[in-house]
Amino acid sequence: MGKSWSTSHTTNLKTVLTHCKDNSWRANTGLSITNMLSLGRAQTIYALGGLLFLFSTAIANVEKTIFTAPASLPIPQQKPSLGDLRLPILTPDAPSIRTHISRSFPSEPKDYASGVATWVLLDKLNQGQRYEFRVCWAAVQPTGFDLGVYELDTVWQTPELIQSLASYSFSRQDQEARLIEESTQTEGREREASILLLQIKASADYFTDDAALMKDPSPVHVDLILDPYLYGIVPRSLVPAAGYLVLVGAVAWFVSRSIASKLQTIAVTTDGANKKQN
Repeated sequence: MGKSWSTSHTTNLKTVLTHCKDNSWRANTGLSITNMLSLGRAQTIYALGGLLFLFSTAIANVEKTIFTAPASLPIPQQKPSLGDLRLPILTPDAPSIRTHISRSFPSEPKDYASGVATWVLLDKLNQGQRYEFRVCWAAVQPTGFDLGVYELDTVWQTPELIQSLASYSFSRQDQEARLIEESTQTEGREREASILLLQIKASADYFTDDAALMKDPSPVHVDLILDPYLYGIVPRSLVPAAGYLVLVGAVAWFVSRSIASKLQTIAVTTDGANKKQN
């Protein structure tokens, strides 16, 4: 990005926080795996097919976006700061949060971009590194998600985004006391960091005869995960799973060969015995 923190960033932060305060008076008024010990190649294929089925089932409950961390910029110590927005924060050292987020029914079928917005601050990223952000949720809470990752300048220069950020920030001003306390402890130290703002829009994706649930969908419980790529090729969290699959596949192959060889030996011995009897 090659930019520095300018007075416009501070001005925009003041605008967002002022919007929060201006709105405060309104608030006051109103599976088990298929057996890998197969007797031949066909059953090994069935087992691998079962593994692929399990993975496809998991993917159905994951929404993700991939991005590259921008250049670092100096973050000033004076207020207002990004900590005053009271956003959930993900960093490479604290890459996951289990929480719940609000949702609404989309204005049009599958129009997930019209859902309720939640904002997350992605902080202390490694400049130029590739990352994957994932939202994971249970199948018993059908939800559609729309994800967007933005640099600070993009948010400040887009009225729709800055208004959405201000509304979400206002809703959190009296919450997350622990996060507020932690962010306050770091406000006195100026630093350089690669930072992005991530917007999650959540829409309920179900139909029920329960009038209350159709009118006011309950929040969806989610895991928010920041996952760096290794060498820009594969997410770090998938490396153990890939290693496990390779190990299971290798063991299954050797076991199936051993069993097939023994069965072949038994068949040859039986065939020879039958010929002698004849």
